[in-house]
Amino acid sequence: MNRNDLPDIATETSTLQGALSRVGMEQIALPLQVAGQGIVGRASAGVSLDNASARGVHMSRLYLALSALENRELSIDEVEGVLDAFLDTHQGLSDRAFLDLSGEAMLRRPALVSPLSGWKAYPFTLRCRKDTQGLQATLELTIGYSSTCPCSAALARQLIQQSFDEHFQDTPLTHEAVHDWLGSEQGVPATPHSQRSQTHLSLRLKNTPEALPLEAAINRVEDALGTALQTAVKRVDEQAFALANGQNLMFCEDAARRLHHTLQTQEEVIGFQLQVVHAESLHAHDAVASSEWNWQGCGEAF
Repeated sequence: MNRNDLPDIATETSTLQGALSRVGMEQIALPLQVAGQGIVGRASAGVSLDNASARGVHMSRLYLALSALENRELSIDEVEGVLDAFLDTHQGLSDRAFLDLSGEAMLRRPALVSPLSGWKAYPFTLRCRKDTQGLQATLELTIGYSSTCPCSAALARQLIQQSFDEHFQDTPLTHEAVHDWLGSEQGVPATPHSQRSQTHLSLRLKNTPEALPLEAAINRVEDALGTALQTAVKRVDEQAFALANGQNLMFCEDAARRLHHTLQTQEEVIGFQLQVVHAESLHAHDAVASSEWNWQGCGEAF
């Protein structure tokens, strides 16, 4: 039998007519390259079905077009080419094309002091759509960091002062005595509480042919926060991390404001919505703060 004789049910007229906003597939396995590393990606591909009488879209054409992204450095330019292919193969059926790509970007991160380094995984989703108005691309990122509560730090300092007064009330105040006391467990009777925290970002990106600005965004965010989560460490790195936390006290409001000002200066970003989540070690609930810039009409990301 000639393959041209095979039935194509999708081309038939639907008995129950109506346009559909999006039709396609989700969770398609796809090998991607992000920040120079190969990763296992997942794709969600689709188009609008604007021809109200058409039975369906051509799923296989969407699937096959994704091969253009296999094992190639991910960029907006490459994704736009795939979206164009979606529309070219659905002329007369679809006016809009959609492609979401997700995975975990793998970045090698150095220790703070020692020569050690290790890998960190950064979950991301690149959401792209194209229609008669052009291309829209949004990069979603989740980045972890450590945060130390300013309030608990102040309360801890007060207890240290009280302990100092009690210990040296009847003890000669010499340099050696103070030095020994500070190095003892009695010298620091209280410590501020820290928590592993996260920021969730949705970044509207410029349409440029360069590689996805994922690593640049992560670097700027971690630099702004000052206490990125570590990988391989020695004691000297752990001490440096404790120092960074002690000199970098922040409420969730502080973190959100830092990120807001930082992201506004990133050249590839033309709008954003952000949320920070501090998973409290004092409470059983989280502290959160959100902010946005040039986001009107983009919908709620969080």
